[in-house]
Amino acid sequence: MPQYLERRFGGGRIRLYLALLSLGLYVATKISVDMYSGAIFIQEALGWDLYASVGALLAVTALYTVTGGLAALMYADLVQTLIIIVGASILAGYALGAVGGYEGLVERYPLALPPNVTGPCGRPRPDAFHLLRHPSTGDLPWPGLLLGLGIISAWYWCTDQVIVQRCLAGRSLTHVRAGCVVCGYLKVLPMFLMVLPGMAARVLFPELVGCAGPRGCRRACGVAAGCSNLAYPRLVLALLPRGLRGLMLAVVLAALMSSLASIFASAGALFTLDVYRRLRPRAGPRHLLVAGRLWVLAMVGLSLAWLPVVEAARGGQLFDYIQAVASYLAPPVAAVFFLAVFVPRVNEPGAFWGLLGGLALGLARLVPEFILGAGTCETPGRCPPFVCGLHYLHFAVLLFLATGLIVVAVSFCYPPIPRRHLHRLVFSLRHSREPRVDLDQQPPKDEDGGIQAPPSKEPVWKRVVDVNALILMAVAVFLWGYFA
Repeated sequence: MPQYLERRFGGGRIRLYLALLSLGLYVATKISVDMYSGAIFIQEALGWDLYASVGALLAVTALYTVTGGLAALMYADLVQTLIIIVGASILAGYALGAVGGYEGLVERYPLALPPNVTGPCGRPRPDAFHLLRHPSTGDLPWPGLLLGLGIISAWYWCTDQVIVQRCLAGRSLTHVRAGCVVCGYLKVLPMFLMVLPGMAARVLFPELVGCAGPRGCRRACGVAAGCSNLAYPRLVLALLPRGLRGLMLAVVLAALMSSLASIFASAGALFTLDVYRRLRPRAGPRHLLVAGRLWVLAMVGLSLAWLPVVEAARGGQLFDYIQAVASYLAPPVAAVFFLAVFVPRVNEPGAFWGLLGGLALGLARLVPEFILGAGTCETPGRCPPFVCGLHYLHFAVLLFLATGLIVVAVSFCYPPIPRRHLHRLVFSLRHSREPRVDLDQQPPKDEDGGIQAPPSKEPVWKRVVDVNALILMAVAVFLWGYFA
């Protein structure tokens, strides 16, 4: 992905910036969160210390990632996905059966109160069964959910190296599109395999999952920020028989190791190709391989140091923490990629200063919130309302628009990029057959002046993929309408 921006705009500073930002986000929102999630589960299941659990998780993941590379990662993902779906389906059946099915969950969830609740804190939200919630009082307001989370999702699923690297390894465009459609079908499952079982955990263990206030949560699980992250491990330990507990331990560890392995592979590639090679341009393949592996170890150390921040941020709720950090840092990247693809007039100065301006605006919200605290239901944070009062998903929308305005305004202050440099790099020229002259003046990599996407020669399977994409969209629209 950094290489695309370099070809689109020329120069190297945008590519370097995107690589460094991606590596920072890997530490803050991916590696540390995955390690913390896995450690919670191992700690609950085996009673190990937090950092001992993290060490065991990292050791197994690093073993097959470093020694096997991307091929081992993709084969492991295939097996782990099957294990995850089977195990999570079994647990969802047990959880919903314990609360009387979906009807029983709807009836009992509003009554799942922790002990000694007197105020609004700790009570289930009345809109818990609705995806589209009030635009100002909802915990996930519907404008932010549709627009803000849509922007973050576009950044993650369309421009993040961890995800896109699988598409770049596709045999053809049809295979890539089919993989995206299969991924879309799988993304329908978490509503039924994670969200509804998590709500059932609130019904079955209200004193733990729904604990209110630092004192009550510390008494319930030893963590003042909150205990909702223990919902899934507690379901496994309380509902499943002994053999299935082992299966679910394998399920959770498989999911986390799969995610960590993907991040390690991407982090190593970004560091060696986009950062280290600039420092050591004459480094050979073996030198770069060693540098990438050492960088992965360094990122693990940084992530371990970041664990206390993950544990305390956003009331201990991992989902809110991940989306909040992404809302402050990712929209500028999404805006630049969007304009790079669809607006040929955008040039390198506009993109670069748009990224820096968006980063400054995002840090102006992120730093005060993390230093002063966003607050909880019982204890409001010290961050001033004019800085932290706007919901983070709404902030993501404004940050996306502000970055786009900066990019366009600065771009019109500089000459446009000639058309001969944009063939097959922008949407309007995606089918061009004319030779492309790279902005960095490097020799062309093929006969017509640039790398082209492999043509798709499978018309039958292309239609199958297109039909399934339409079916998937229809399923998504139905579910949104049903749970709205």
